[in-house]
Amino acid sequence: MAQHVEIRRYRSEDAGATLAVFLDAVTVTAAADYSPEQISAWARPQQRNSHAWNREMSDRNSYVALVDGAVTGFSDVTATGHIHMMFVSSRHARRGVASALLGRMETEAWTTGATALSADASITARPFFAHHGFVVVAEQIPAPAGVPMTNFHMVKDIHEPRGQG
Repeated sequence: MAQHVEIRRYRSEDAGATLAVFLDAVTVTAAADYSPEQISAWARPQQRNSHAWNREMSDRNSYVALVDGAVTGFSDVTATGHIHMMFVSSRHARRGVASALLGRMETEAWTTGATALSADASITARPFFAHHGFVVVAEQIPAPAGVPMTNFHMVKDIHEPRGQG
């Protein structure tokens, strides 16, 4: 069931909530597609803190998704159209949050002159990105904390967003 999703720029006070969304999305949602060892290497909750997380989020063009005033997801996009992260809490999965975030990231990328979006999508996220017009250009095997895991470099050409120009 779709819900009203508000998208706004990331703020420092969002650090704890976005870190919680990340950990939930990795340890709950992605756990269906990756081994416990891979999930542990990816999430690394014992090595994360909200201060360092805030610094990383602030350094990127980050946005948060809110439902009823609560942070339910987040994403970012570079001026060249690369989406570094897009995560949604497991409680709000498949309810329009990621689609709303992607729409905003596409608009942001277009306004900076990007003509394509790219993402390194997890096995879990691959169907979502494919549904939204991304195609796989390479299967990759990064090894966070020395643990190999599969993801997919995906791209999508973008065009002038509707209602603009």
